[in-house]
Amino acid sequence: MSTSRHMGKICITAIIISLALTIFILCGAALNSSAEGRTMGYEDMIFDTASVHTIDIVMNDWDEFIETCESEEYSPCAVVIDGESYKNIGIRAKGNTSLSSVRSMDSTRYSFKLEFDHYEDGKTYHGLDKLCLNNLIQDNTMMKDYLVYQMMGDFGVDAPLCSYAYITVNGENWGLYLAVESVEDSFLQRNYGNNSGNLYKPDSMSFGGGRGNGKDFNFDDFDFDDDTNSQNVPQKDLNDEMAGEDFPAPPDNQDSDFPAPPDGQSGTGQEQDGDNDTFGERGNGFGGEMPNGDEMPNDDEMPSDAEMSDGGGMPNGNGMPNDGEMPNDSEMPGGGGMPNGGRMPNGGGMNGGARGSDDVKLKYIDDNAESYSNIFDNAKTDITSADKMRLISSLKNLSEYTDLENTVDIDEVIRYFVVHNFVCNGDSYTGSMIHNYYLHEQDGQLAMIPWDYNLAFGSFQGGNADSSVNADIDNPVSGGSADDRPMVGWIFSDEKYTQEYHELFSEFVERWFSNGQLARMIEDTQALIRPYVEKDPTKFCTTEEFDDGVQALETFVTLRAEAVSRQLSGDTSAVDTSGLDISAMGNMGMGGGFGGKDGEGGEKHSRRNAQFSH
Repeated sequence: MSTSRHMGKICITAIIISLALTIFILCGAALNSSAEGRTMGYEDMIFDTASVHTIDIVMNDWDEFIETCESEEYSPCAVVIDGESYKNIGIRAKGNTSLSSVRSMDSTRYSFKLEFDHYEDGKTYHGLDKLCLNNLIQDNTMMKDYLVYQMMGDFGVDAPLCSYAYITVNGENWGLYLAVESVEDSFLQRNYGNNSGNLYKPDSMSFGGGRGNGKDFNFDDFDFDDDTNSQNVPQKDLNDEMAGEDFPAPPDNQDSDFPAPPDGQSGTGQEQDGDNDTFGERGNGFGGEMPNGDEMPNDDEMPSDAEMSDGGGMPNGNGMPNDGEMPNDSEMPGGGGMPNGGRMPNGGGMNGGARGSDDVKLKYIDDNAESYSNIFDNAKTDITSADKMRLISSLKNLSEYTDLENTVDIDEVIRYFVVHNFVCNGDSYTGSMIHNYYLHEQDGQLAMIPWDYNLAFGSFQGGNADSSVNADIDNPVSGGSADDRPMVGWIFSDEKYTQEYHELFSEFVERWFSNGQLARMIEDTQALIRPYVEKDPTKFCTTEEFDDGVQALETFVTLRAEAVSRQLSGDTSAVDTSGLDISAMGNMGMGGGFGGKDGEGGEKHSRRNAQFSH
């Protein structure tokens, strides 16, 4: 009897131990899955790159939807993806500057976003919650985004999946688009699992932050400086906000060294003659260009505090801060009045240079979460006060180049900038607008997620073949230094990181160029999509311009690979770019030679869209 009782206890103990081990193994697997991401069903379906997929959008009121696209409001539709039907799906137009660009071109070829769970919670396409359909604007090659995402993903960067899709509407041809995995919930699950961290899309300008932020952008208000390769930011929004407000006037005892307003200008924010077209031309005397075309003095040319009355001559006796900030909220009319809590965009002058406040540069400002509104207001995940403080702490480490191993995903961020700096994308974090990137934070560690490369390969601002092809890989920031963008600057703050960057750059060139991999991808992609380009009734360029664009792209990447190889070897000579026409790949103004060579652009394009009905 005693032996039997002991055996019973032993069996029970063994069962308990077995259950504990099972739970431990299952929990371990779950934690591992959470840390490493998940395989999603949609990966090998809509994002299979071997073929062009088909998406038919079914809507009874398509014409009405197109007329209201710029509102970016969702409407219900049905979609048929490669023969699979999905009802009650949300669809809206998407884009930043592309929304107004499409409108200005008298086109209706908008980019779209499909939201599978907009009307029914939990509804997905094989696990995908949202799908972007990019209209390939400003890209005659129709493959810049595609190639960059493929290279990023192949090189170890968490990049969105993409593939080509030919869209029909109610069974009628609409056009060739790039289907892109939306960087939201499904993307986070695929790459990071359940413990996915936080996601942000920092942006400070009215034409880059996301939904609705591109409606009022007008390229006519956007001036380019050919000498500095920088742009003058459109100031319509600032004018509207400042209209009728009294801008703080300089003190009466202002020193003569302070630049005086032009004749007829009162020093207020009010319009003087009904021609207040751009903030900085009339009505204030701070930043931007003077009416005669002269630029305001830069930071180095401003009188010192000692030369300014009352310790600086600004309201409350404050000198002009070194980063160009305007007076704080309490000093601005109406308790602020300026965007970003009283700061001028970018923490700098209005004319030339970069366009965004310090938070979008990922600089540490202070410990106040409100100082990072351009990050936190553009959070793509639900965030708490603790999340904000953790990110601010990481930005402080990043800006000071301290504890980098725990602050930055070293390997992945270097890989991101290897590809990014190769393709010369000025419309980005390293460019003058400082946008078009996602910031991922997990347990205080930061990483970059690529987005929007249709103006890569030197196409931004019209492009210059020589400067783009021979762009310095160790100084990739447009019109400035790497220290101004700490997320890339840390790479050059320490020789060991710079060496790792150079080694990975060499690996990238070897991987994609020495064996001809990118050349084959460009050739195969052209062959895959060309039949769809030919029959595309809404495309932004002609078929001939598409072919010319692809040829220019092939030339660019070949020359760029040679230029990078020279830099890595210490050779300072520039690669000869004569004969390369970057504009053939498309440009900011329109993305193609509208008014084409084979009758597929211009007026005919507009008529076709106007007659398209369902």
